[in-house]
Amino acid sequence: MPGSLFADPETRPQLDESLYPIQSEKDLELLRFLQKHIGIQDEEELKQHVLRVQAKAYNFYGPKVLKLPGYRDALDILRKKPDAVYLEMGCCFGTDLRKAVADGWPVGNVIGSDLQKGFWDCGHELFNSSSETFPAAFIQGDVFDSSLIQPASPVYSGSEQQNSRPKDLRALTSLTPLQGHVSAIHASSFFHLFKEDGQLEAARQLASLLSPESGSVIFGSHVGQVTKGRRESLMHKQNYYMFCHSPESWKSEVWDGPVFEKGNVEVKATLRDVERQNFWDKESGDTVTIQLLVWSVKRL
Repeated sequence: MPGSLFADPETRPQLDESLYPIQSEKDLELLRFLQKHIGIQDEEELKQHVLRVQAKAYNFYGPKVLKLPGYRDALDILRKKPDAVYLEMGCCFGTDLRKAVADGWPVGNVIGSDLQKGFWDCGHELFNSSSETFPAAFIQGDVFDSSLIQPASPVYSGSEQQNSRPKDLRALTSLTPLQGHVSAIHASSFFHLFKEDGQLEAARQLASLLSPESGSVIFGSHVGQVTKGRRESLMHKQNYYMFCHSPESWKSEVWDGPVFEKGNVEVKATLRDVERQNFWDKESGDTVTIQLLVWSVKRL
């Protein structure tokens, strides 16, 4: 992948404090989550702390899993299998991973992965934690790199698993030993970073990690549209495009057949309209409608 657009101060928009994720009473759950896990109760002090770390990394959002039906499936797995493994792909600050732990997932059974460990380190700074006080596993790597995930077909039965589940996730330097052992995988704002063929390849990589047990789930959300194809990004001034799947193509051209053997998974995908400020033209006050593809892929 090319370097991030936001890495260049000349092209990235200025950080807008009005986009602080807590704006009204509807954000009360997020406020309480941050107060509890950051340890700052005063709302203004909390806001300034979040903005300071946000400016450093130019990236922070509240937990995305709160609005994802697939997350409820993941929590159902936890209730039935307390030792289940949860993976956050493209975890950034690890906010969603922390939400899973807050909801009962044992910290020793969760693992995050992202291209840059710097995001994970910023997560510790944001939440006033350390690898000792929040000992979740993290592995830096590229989903397309065989050193992170060795290409392999999905596992369909326990007899196909090549190795037993690793006992200490923090000792891992690769996700490959977890192939066939992960019960829940969350990947939001992830797939739309890649072209069409890249999205299919990334799906195959994650599928190889999923446990063959019924109910195991991969879920998330990212930008989609009614008809699959290329769309101009909000970053139109950079002539940047992203490839977007439709709910139907996400099911039939990625997961049910191409990645998993047809009929072995239940794929749910819907579009959700989200209004967002056009951050490239903030002075106009215009908003743009983004269609989020909200989805889950569950083993039958």
